[in-house]
Amino acid sequence: MMAASPGLPIPLTIVCLVFIRGLSFLPTTPGRTKAHWLSSEDYSQYEEDVTTVLPRTPAPDGGPLKPCDYKPCLENQVTCSQLAASTRCLCPGFTLHSEVPDAPDLRTVSWNGSEVVVRWCAPYSYVTAYHVTVGGQERRKFGRDQRSGGVGKVEDVSMVCLVAVNDAGKSQESCKMYQYRGSSLRAGLIGGALGLLLLILLLVLLWRYKRQRKQQGSITMHNIAATQ
Repeated sequence: MMAASPGLPIPLTIVCLVFIRGLSFLPTTPGRTKAHWLSSEDYSQYEEDVTTVLPRTPAPDGGPLKPCDYKPCLENQVTCSQLAASTRCLCPGFTLHSEVPDAPDLRTVSWNGSEVVVRWCAPYSYVTAYHVTVGGQERRKFGRDQRSGGVGKVEDVSMVCLVAVNDAGKSQESCKMYQYRGSSLRAGLIGGALGLLLLILLLVLLWRYKRQRKQQGSITMHNIAATQ
């Protein structure tokens, strides 16, 4: 601490010390981990694709600002920051780019006839990419605007997981168990084919039985006519 100068009165010395170190007495504002609703002005600090940010102003109709029509499961949609800038709406709370993103919501893992397709919903976080693992091995990477994609063929029973990624790291996994249905489909086809063959065989036997009965009836009538 600085010693008081003999030429300065004590109150003035105290004022100087407060002025020099005054900033250290101010409370620091902790970083926001999540906001409830963000305007375009708030969003600009971590969304890199925002170039024009509108000031926080009332809605065009003079009423309160409304939540943006942002759908986290919709693919290739306009970002919430762009919606906020163009319509003066409020974005849902997003975690910042300096924080690990929340886990995405893996909705379906299904076979489309040629490969397994995964579909998911985005977390309310800053995301740069999505990574898909199959059986613990990384299979595919997708961009931040995608909400679905093919991961190739998945044999037998496998755990399919999805994580969201940004510069701070990876989110927790969102997983679903996928069971290959090709064997059950083949078994169903084979069973159906065997059933059809059995039905044809029964029809043939029934036809031969009726034919024999008809022939026997003709022979009997012929014998009766001959004896008369």
